Amino acid sequence: MIRYRATVEYDGTDFAGFQVQPGARTVQGALETALAHLSGGVRHPVDGAGRTDAGVHALGQVIAFSYAGRLSATELTEALNGLLPPDVAVRGVRRAAEGFHPRYAARYREYRYTVWNGPRSPLRERTALRVRNRLDVDAMGRAATAFEGRHDFSAFGGADPRPVRTVHRVRVRREGHLVMIDVRADAFLRGMVRRMVAALLAVGAGKIDETAVAAALAERRPALGGAAAPARGLCLRRVVLGRRAGRRNGEDEER
Repeated sequence: MIRYRATVEYDGTDFAGFQVQPGARTVQGALETALAHLSGGVRHPVDGAGRTDAGVHALGQVIAFSYAGRLSATELTEALNGLLPPDVAVRGVRRAAEGFHPRYAARYREYRYTVWNGPRSPLRERTALRVRNRLDVDAMGRAATAFEGRHDFSAFGGADPRPVRTVHRVRVRREGHLVMIDVRADAFLRGMVRRMVAALLAVGAGKIDETAVAAALAERRPALGGAAAPARGLCLRRVVLGRRAGRRNGEDEER
């Protein structure tokens, strides 16, 4: 068996998430099914760097798998893409070290939440949240700085015995009708990015003051009653590998 890694892109709209679930269509399931066709029907697990939830997309998900066939890395890329459904694609298949697992090898992950702040657009709204009224992006950007650094994110994530995470950067910017919220962190609590976005959208809409974000973070109770932005606007854009030896970080549960 040879260990391989690859980058995966998928439209998460019609998936129940990345991780295999009984009776549900998942990205991991689609990848494992395609790989089994190339392995004589033998099913091997596909490991991902992040376990995105239903409706969440990915441009730069990183996976790893073991394969004992005769295809080269280039041939594997072509063969897998020929077997995968139209909403999943792999690229950059290459050999990896024995035992490589992208979840533990990730130095940080970058998510982008996209908001369409303009007129109705069926195509754009497939992978973005439409907000009709104009958002105050400057206020959102100022509020977002409260998330940066190492904090207890209990107010913006699912219950976790270790709720402390390090957020390296949160950037809010506008390009025409598009508003993009980029979040880079070493790891995430479950639902963390979408709950952060819900708070920033509330600031942008003038529903809460920008200082309320820092206050909610300090209180450690569910912010805005646990409100989370819809999954369709979220995309795992990049996973940067290269965690220092001896450090393992599997706390990447953005869903």
